[in-house]
Amino acid sequence: MLQIQSIDVLKQALAILQQNETRWKYALESAHQGVWDHDFRSNEMFYSSHWKTIRGMAADAAVDGALDLWIENVHPADREHVLESIRRQDEGEVAFNTFQYRERHTNGHWVWIESRGASIEWGPDGKPSRIIGTDTDITERKKAEAQLEEISRRLRLALDVSKVGVFEANLDTGAVVRDEQLLRIYGVDAATLAQPGAVLEERLHPQDRAGALSRIAAGVASAAPFTNAFRIVRPDGAIRHIRSSSATFVDAEGERKLIGANWDITEDVALRDELERARQLAEARNRELEAARTRIEYNALHDHLTGLPNRRFLDQRLDDWIGEKVAYCAILHIDLDRFKQINDTLGHQAGDAMLVHTAQVLTSIIGENDFVARIGGDEFLVLCDAQHSQDAIVMLTDQIIDALRQPVPYGGHLCRFGASVGIAWTLDGTADAKQSLLNADIALYRAKGLGRNRYEFFTKQLQTQIHHAKHTADEIIKGLEDGAFVAFYQPQFDARTLDIAGVETLARWAHPKLGLLAPDYFLKIADDINALTAIDRSIAAQALRDFKDWETRGLSIPRISVNVSSPRLREPGLIESLKQIGIPRGRLSFELLESIFLDDLDENATQTLSDLKALGIDIEIDDFGTGHASIVGLMKLNPNRLKIDRALVGPISESAEQRKLVGSIIDIGHSLNIEVIAEGVETRQHADILRDLGCDILQGYAFARPMSSTDLVRFVMAGQWRENSERQAAGAA
Repeated sequence: MLQIQSIDVLKQALAILQQNETRWKYALESAHQGVWDHDFRSNEMFYSSHWKTIRGMAADAAVDGALDLWIENVHPADREHVLESIRRQDEGEVAFNTFQYRERHTNGHWVWIESRGASIEWGPDGKPSRIIGTDTDITERKKAEAQLEEISRRLRLALDVSKVGVFEANLDTGAVVRDEQLLRIYGVDAATLAQPGAVLEERLHPQDRAGALSRIAAGVASAAPFTNAFRIVRPDGAIRHIRSSSATFVDAEGERKLIGANWDITEDVALRDELERARQLAEARNRELEAARTRIEYNALHDHLTGLPNRRFLDQRLDDWIGEKVAYCAILHIDLDRFKQINDTLGHQAGDAMLVHTAQVLTSIIGENDFVARIGGDEFLVLCDAQHSQDAIVMLTDQIIDALRQPVPYGGHLCRFGASVGIAWTLDGTADAKQSLLNADIALYRAKGLGRNRYEFFTKQLQTQIHHAKHTADEIIKGLEDGAFVAFYQPQFDARTLDIAGVETLARWAHPKLGLLAPDYFLKIADDINALTAIDRSIAAQALRDFKDWETRGLSIPRISVNVSSPRLREPGLIESLKQIGIPRGRLSFELLESIFLDDLDENATQTLSDLKALGIDIEIDDFGTGHASIVGLMKLNPNRLKIDRALVGPISESAEQRKLVGSIIDIGHSLNIEVIAEGVETRQHADILRDLGCDILQGYAFARPMSSTDLVRFVMAGQWRENSERQAAGAA
C-alpha cells in the first residue's frame, strides 16, 4: 500500500523559518552582534565568528560550550546572577532572557556583554531543548553610562553643597534684602555694594534683560507664584545661568512683598547642552549606521565584481519560489568554456573583464521578470519567468550561447570563450525548486561532457545515469575499504628471443555481484570522485609485494610496471614513501598516459619525475600515438620506454601504411634511445611484423592474457608461451 501525504504546508513553514533565520543571522552579524545556538537535543553548540571576536578568539577557534568551563571566564561578582538567569531559562521559567555580565577577554581584560536568549524548542518535560540568542559587546556603553553617572553624581553633589540664595523685595518702597549666598551667586561683595536695590538689573545679561523683567512684572501683577530663568554677567565677566522661583504676599503691616530664591543652574545647562549634543551625535551616527546597514545588505546579496545577485540572493529567491511568492518555469545553469585559459594566459584582470562582459550580456538578454545571478567563479544561473514557453527557453538559451561565443576585445587581444548550459524545466511537476537546481547542474555536467558550447535539458534518463554513477562511486569507496581492487599481471616479451622482459600491473575490481571488472567500468567515475590515487596506491603496493614473492620463488621477471594517474604523481609524500621501500634500480617502471603527461607537465610534476629517475624508477609512456604529444614533449620527458597503442598495432597485418606509421614511431623512439613496446599483439603475425620493424618488446593475447599473481607463477614456471605462439602461427598458416 502507498500512502501519499501533502507536505506543502510543512515545507512552506520550513522555508519561511530558514528565510527568517538567514535574514536575522546576517542582520545580527552586520550589526556586530554575536550569535549563539545551543541545541541540547543534538548537543550541538554554535557560536558565530563575531561571538568569538567579542572575546578575542579567532574565527575558526573551537569553543567548548560546557557551562562549568565557560563560567570560569565570568567575573566573580557576576557569576551568581548569570547562573540564576541561565537556570530560570533552562527550567522553562522564562522563554526570553536578558542579562548583563563581565567576561574575561583573551587579552586578560574584562568585556561587558549583554546576552539575549530565546527558547525556540522544548522537550516533552516542557524545558527548552534549544535556545538561540545574541551577545553584544556593551563595554563602551557601560563606560559611557559610568561617565554620565559621574557627571550626574557631581551635579547632585553640587546641588547638595551649594546653598540657594534668598531675597525679599518691598514692592511699595523698592527696598531689597539679599542673603550672602545670593550675593555670592551674583559675584557681589556686600561691603562694596553701592546700590543694594540694583543688583539684579545690573547683572542681567543684555540679551535676557527685557524678557526677565517682563516675566517678573507679569508675575507680580498676577499675584500668583512664578518662575524665571535668565543669565547674569558677574563682575569678573563670567556668565552664569540662574533659575528663580518667586511669590508675592502682603505682610502683617499691609506692605506688598516679593520673596524668592535664586540658584545657579549653569552646570545643569551645560549638562543639558552636552546631552543635546550627544543626542544629535547619536542621531547622526544612527543615520550613518542605517546607511551602512543598507550598503552591507546590498553587498551581502550582490557580487562585488559584476553587480549581479550572488548565491545568497539566489537562495532567498528560491525561498520565495518555494513559498509561492514568485514562479519560474526553468533554471539555466551557465558555465563559461575556456575561461581558465584566458585567466592563465592574459591574467585575472582579463578574466574579470570577461565575467563583467558575461553579466552585461545576460542582463541584456533575459526578460524583465527573469532573475540572473553569479553563483561563483565563472558560473551563472538564470531563473526564467513562468510565462515563458519551452520553445522560448530554447531560443533564449541559443541567444545566450551565441552572444557569449562572440570574441571580446581586451588589451589588444580578442578573447574567445563560450558557454555550456544545463536546463531544468520545472513546469512538469517532477521537481521542486531545490531539486530543479540540482537537475540543472546535472544537465550542465552532461553538456560539458558532450563537447561544451551547447545546452542540455535534464531528463529522467540522465538522472538514472547520474544515480548509477553515484551508486558506482559509493561501491568504489566501499571496494577500497574492503580491498576489492586487486592486481593482475600481463607478461611482456622480448621481440627477438621471446624471453620474458617484464610484466605490466593492471587494476581489476573484484565486484561482489558483477565479478571481475576491468578499469573501463570504473576508471572515469573513480577519477570524478578523486579515488584514482587510492586505487593506484593499493595496486602498486600489491604489485611490489608480489614482485618480492616472485624473486623469493626464483622467477626470472626482470621488471614490473605499474600505471600511475596524474593525481598519484602529484601526491605529497610519494617520493619519500618510495625511498623507504628501497626498490632496486631498473626493476620498477611507472607508466604514464601520453595524453595527460607529455605536453602538460607543470613544475611540480617535472620535479617528481626527476626524483623518480634518481631513485632508479623507469618512466614509460602508455598509449603512445593516440594523444596529442609533440616530439619536443617526448624529448623533454626523456622516458625509458614508450608503448604503442593497440589501436595502431591492430591494422598492421592488413595495411602497409599502418606498418609504415608504426615503423616511424619505432624509429623515432630508437633515435631518442627509447625502448619501444607494442601492446595489443593479438597474433603471431603481429609479433613477426613488429620484430621485423625493430620493436623491442611485445605484449598481447598472442602470448598471454592478464592473470592473477598465482596464475602468473604457474605460467612462468610452465614456460610454454613459445610453443603456444608457434602453434598459433602454424594454425594461421
